[in-house]
Amino acid sequence: MTEQPMGQPLPVLQDAPAGRTVIGDPAAVKIAAIAARAVPGVYALGPGTGRALGAIRDAVGANDLSHGVKVEIGQTQLAVDISLVADYGFALNALADAVRAAVYDALTDLVGLEVIEVNIEVLDVHLPPPAESRTESRTESRAESRAMVSGTAGTRRIEPGSAGRVRPTGATQLEQAGE
Repeated sequence: MTEQPMGQPLPVLQDAPAGRTVIGDPAAVKIAAIAARAVPGVYALGPGTGRALGAIRDAVGANDLSHGVKVEIGQTQLAVDISLVADYGFALNALADAVRAAVYDALTDLVGLEVIEVNIEVLDVHLPPPAESRTESRTESRAESRAMVSGTAGTRRIEPGSAGRVRPTGATQLEQAGE
């Protein structure tokens, strides 16, 4: 028999002739975390102090995928809250939309409950070290930069050294210095 975490009942997903299926919070949290981390532009999940502890856990082989993800599961619905740190250069609203879509799709497909909301909180932006930033700027061609602006999964990447301007419609336009 399945134990109940912290004294809370596990939700029933489906009644079947031979029994019932329940989905625990940890399963849904892991699915949401894996989907969120797979989106380009997500540097990490959760606040910095938790990420530092997570690095220690990773070093000793105890990976905690639940950091930065909270899930509330009801009988037929679930809601998700995700806190993340974005890589520098990604349009934050587009990144949040891409994470939201990825998490929604993964939970709908794998858990089978109705996802009523996926809330995204962008806690911080991860800046590359100065040496890395200069190297990337020199080696990356303008064509590659423009390709990154169109991005994947609806994200747009703005390279260091360029000024990004976001229009009210959400479109991002790059203005290269000196052009």
